[in-house]
Amino acid sequence: MEMFHLRYFVAVAENLSFSKAARQLHMATSPLSQRVRDLERDLGSVLFERDSHHVQLTEAGAALLPIAKDVLGRFDDIPWRLREAISPPRPVVYVGIPPGLHSALRDRLRTFEQRCAAGCDIKRWPGGSSDLLAGVQRGELAMALVHLPVHAEGIEVFEVMREPLGAVLPAAEFGARTSVSLHELVDHTYVSPAARMLPSYYDEVEARLRAAGIHRRMTLDTGDYGSTSEFVANGSAFSISMLDPESGMWKHRSENTVVLPFEDFDPALATGLIWRQDRTETHSDLRRLIDEAKLALSGPTA
Repeated sequence: MEMFHLRYFVAVAENLSFSKAARQLHMATSPLSQRVRDLERDLGSVLFERDSHHVQLTEAGAALLPIAKDVLGRFDDIPWRLREAISPPRPVVYVGIPPGLHSALRDRLRTFEQRCAAGCDIKRWPGGSSDLLAGVQRGELAMALVHLPVHAEGIEVFEVMREPLGAVLPAAEFGARTSVSLHELVDHTYVSPAARMLPSYYDEVEARLRAAGIHRRMTLDTGDYGSTSEFVANGSAFSISMLDPESGMWKHRSENTVVLPFEDFDPALATGLIWRQDRTETHSDLRRLIDEAKLALSGPTA
């Protein structure tokens, strides 16, 4: 039994879905299922009840879950606990940063860095929201800005910004418009980057589009938001992105697209600061740093 077996087991147990767990782990479903079966063989216990529609924990699986999470937590804590034990003369604090951060939020982040400059070095660590959450859970990052929602055991969340979303549309079709309704997009294809790049909020967006009768989809293999915009510019397609021109996502726009508000839909993407609750309970320096970050990063809606 290897540590990755436990990590795979926990992902499936928390999602109760092999396909969702595979996406979270950035791997295919088949090898994930095989690794879980390897773990079941090593332990001599069936951990999941499986059928074509549902996955449920067995009694053994439910008993293993808290044990596995405790072991993984202790294992993942080793790097930051070692750094803490070595006690460098000047602390380095890593803060996770998601793509497309609003310019106003970047300004607030610089303010936070300046306020902390006398006591520590703040280093930015880029990544997608799910990867940044994992980094905070493992203790690699002291805190992170991520796109919400985030629901994870032991993780505190403080919302710092909420940005309205709009439809990215081909300028040739919608260049003269000031807004668009969902029913006008029923015959258009919804284009999105690779699933690993999308915040979990987009699951709610997907549900709203389906309810409106929009079923055509194109999911790109790349995480390049610029490619999404280029596909939209070709016509008969749309995507969804930040409405505010000051958003960091506007740099990915094609000159042949426009971004319009919805007439019958009011989506908004929230960004929040996350950190591990247990670390602030035992480390007063980190708790003060989190308080400083909350003060510097909070502000009005974009």
